[in-house]
Amino acid sequence: MTAPHAAPQPLFTVRVFSQRLSATPRGARLARRLALHQLHAWGIPHGTDVSDTVAVIVAELAANAVTHGRVPGRDFELRLSFPPGSVRVEVSDTRSGPRPPGPGAVTEPRPLDETGRGLLLVDALAARWEVVDREPAPGKTVRVEVDVPNWLALARKAP
Repeated sequence: MTAPHAAPQPLFTVRVFSQRLSATPRGARLARRLALHQLHAWGIPHGTDVSDTVAVIVAELAANAVTHGRVPGRDFELRLSFPPGSVRVEVSDTRSGPRPPGPGAVTEPRPLDETGRGLLLVDALAARWEVVDREPAPGKTVRVEVDVPNWLALARKAP
């Protein structure tokens, strides 16, 4: 018995960018700038909906890594990838212990609370997201995907 032959699938290169950054406010600002620069290099220009969305998400996740995930002497990592159909953002830190709430578990802060809105923004802007164990341990990674309209045209243009 022979298996039916599937139509050949086109091959796409998944572009990846990874950078370790100091767990400081300066490192968080740099993460956002690097993400925008990398998206532009991949054909997603500054000021587009996707670029603006990724900028907010990276800013929030990097700020959380610096504020809540900081371990003295350890960096955090920003990783971007451009798989078919989306941009994936991953921010990893090395703090063990309680993990942030995942999708569907983020609660709204009280009106006068000064913090607690970052993951609400991520939840509102992301197509998909999750919190997973960091590989290699210790720590955690927040992984977010933002859908990219017309991604096929961008994938073909990018170097």
